[in-house]
Parts: sequence; C-alpha cells; structure tokens
Amino acid sequence: MKSSRRNVVKTLSAVALGVAALGLPSAYAADTIKVGVLHSLSGTMAISETVLKDVALMAIEEINAKGGVLGKKLEPVVVDPASNWPLFAEKAKQLISQDKVAVTFGCWTSVSRKSVLPVFEELNGLLFYPVQYEGEELSKNVFYTGAAPNQQAIPAVEYLMSKDGGSAKRFVLLGTDYVYPRTTNKILRAFLKSKGIADADIMEEYTPFGHSDYQTIIAKIKKFASEGKKTAVVSTINGDSNVPFYKELGNQGLKATDVPVVAFSVGEEELRGVDTKPLVGHLAAWNYFMSVKNPTNTEFIKKWSAYAKAKNIAGHKDKPLTNDPMEATYIGIYMWKQAVEKAKTTDTDKVIAAMAGQTFKAPSGFVAKMDEKNHHLHKPVLIGEVKADGQFNVVWKTKGPIKAQPWSPYIPGNDKKKDEPEKML
Repeated sequence: MKSSRRNVVKTLSAVALGVAALGLPSAYAADTIKVGVLHSLSGTMAISETVLKDVALMAIEEINAKGGVLGKKLEPVVVDPASNWPLFAEKAKQLISQDKVAVTFGCWTSVSRKSVLPVFEELNGLLFYPVQYEGEELSKNVFYTGAAPNQQAIPAVEYLMSKDGGSAKRFVLLGTDYVYPRTTNKILRAFLKSKGIADADIMEEYTPFGHSDYQTIIAKIKKFASEGKKTAVVSTINGDSNVPFYKELGNQGLKATDVPVVAFSVGEEELRGVDTKPLVGHLAAWNYFMSVKNPTNTEFIKKWSAYAKAKNIAGHKDKPLTNDPMEATYIGIYMWKQAVEKAKTTDTDKVIAAMAGQTFKAPSGFVAKMDEKNHHLHKPVLIGEVKADGQFNVVWKTKGPIKAQPWSPYIPGNDKKKDEPEKML
C-alpha cells in the first residue's frame, strides 16, 4: 500500500515538475483554460457593456464546439465591476491572481482601462480592450482592438469639414467628463487649429457620467450655431446619458441638416431605446456597422441572432443588434486563440510575441491585422448616418484598413515616442 502511494506521489511530482519545466501557467495545466470577462453588467455603462460580455461568451462557445484551444475547453470567468472604476482594478486582480485566467477580455471606458492597466502590467496578465479610445498609451500587456483617434475621430472631423459632410466651420466638442473625451478633444482642438479653425469657433462642454438633463446644453449649442457659420457637434458622451441627449436633440428640433452630430460612442445598441426618426442624418464614426453588406457579416449576424434567441438575451432575442465593439471583441478572442495555437502555450510573453501580424476576416468585410509592433489593429474607417429604424447608412469609408497611430501627431512631443511598447525592465 505504502509503495503504491509513494509511486502515485512520485508520478504527481513528476507531472508537476514537467508542467513547471514547460513554463506553463496553471490556467493551461488545468483541464480547462480560464478566460476572464471584465465588463460592467450594472451601473451607467451596462447599456453598452453587457452585450460585449454576451458576444464574448458566444465566441467562447463557438470555439469550444470546435474542440477548444490546444485540445482544452475555454472556461469563462465573468465578473461585474458595476461601472465602478476602482472595482475594475480589484476584479482584474481577482481574475489574474485567484481565478488564474490566461487572458481577459474587457473594459469600455478609458478610466476603467487606466484603472486595470497597472494590475495587468504588475502581474503580467493579458488584456484585450475592444473599444475606440483616445490613444496616448501603449502597453506590452494590452491589445487594443478598437480604434485609435486616426481611425475614427480625425477622419470623422475631416468628413464634417468636407463638402460632402456639410463644410463645417465651427465645432462643439461635447463629452462625458473623463479621460477619453478630454484627451480626444485635446487632439481634435490641435487638429482643428492646424486646419485654421480659431479658438472662438470651438465650444467645449462636459457632463458627468449618468447625466440626464441636456436642455441647457442643447440651447447653448443652438445659440452657438446661430452665429453665422456652419456648425457641427462632435459627441464623446458615453453610456446611458446618450439616451436623454438624443431625446433632447429631437425635442428641440436640432436636425442633422442644421447642426449634424457625429458620435464616437453611439452605435446600434445605444440607439435601441431612442425614437430615431428625429435623428435621421446624424452621424456616427466606427470601423463596423451592422448594416454593411458582405457574406462574413451576414454570417456574424445570423450566429448572433441564433445565440441571442437560444440564451434569451433581453432585447436581442426579439431585435438582435450587432455593433462595432462587439465585432472588436469577437476579432480579439479569435486572434488570441490563433496566437495561443501558434505559441503552443498560454504563457503571456509567448502569446504576446505570437500576436504580431495575426489576421482575421472581420465582419466589416475587411481583413483586420494586428500590427507587428504597436498592439493595435489595422482597421477600416466608416461613417454612417442614422436611419429611421436605428440602423446606419454608410456615407463614407476608407478604401482599406488604416494603421493605428497610438501617439497622435497633433500632440507635441509624440514624434519622439516609439511605435511599440517599451520593454519592461
């Protein structure tokens, strides 16, 4: 009895040593590979983030149905940081240290991403961030699958200034009061200045998260727009504040033909709870819209519709919608899978190396590519007009994918910064 027990202990020790020798993290040594999903399922950002959790679970289910990754099933670990920025950091720590996830897909706002960034860097975790943002950041531990400013904000404002976009000469920069809108607007202000727009022709306003009374601000916009020059609004309002903002636009009769609004955080999902008829012609800039026609997108929508119905997902089971951050989440999960298979391990550093140059045929109809160095995707830029049914009609797009510029050339000193994460000491 003793000798057989000794043999078992010996065997187990050998297995443990083998796993350690291979440098495999415990997430791989287990029967499953644990995957973190870090999105607000309650609070002001739930309107945008809940569906990203759902599409992540759909991708994980698809991958598992085809045999998983490296012969192991993916096991999602879903947490709710509840639109509470410090809680994001706590939940990230829990996912990496306690749950031992191999990777995390999550965050929407830049303040949540900035909150978790030191955690991922300190614990050498891996985060895939799926939302357009202000740039001015590069981390070895993050892959950014949403747009940088040159893949969304700058082309959108160039469009508003063009003849097709209405030849705007005055701009209202309106956002939620946190890092993403303020940094994006700093970049846009410098860009507008480079195009000869005077400070007097730029109005900048911020509202807190969850703000719901836009009467005064829209009255101010109307007054600013009545002073002679063609005016456009650039909106970086985030979360559920978009609903009262667009309702008030409609109430005050601010039509797209008078003062077009281009939004960077409003897609199909945010317009779900709004009467979109008064908003026809207002704009959004993204890298994907549900309305784009191509076989890959048709398949993506079909899969999402079936999944939403099967899982009884509120809203989506009756009216399934897809949007840009859902596409970016989906691309990220599949690229991570490809990188793990290339590296033959979930080891963070090896997966990071294997992510360089990964490609994926995206629902946008383009092939998305992870840049060889800067951890950002090469993505197309699309500008869409709101239609009466809450969908978007694409009025302008780039010919092909655009390489991201994480460090905006409109911010002084950025020309000295490297287009790749600094090596950690």
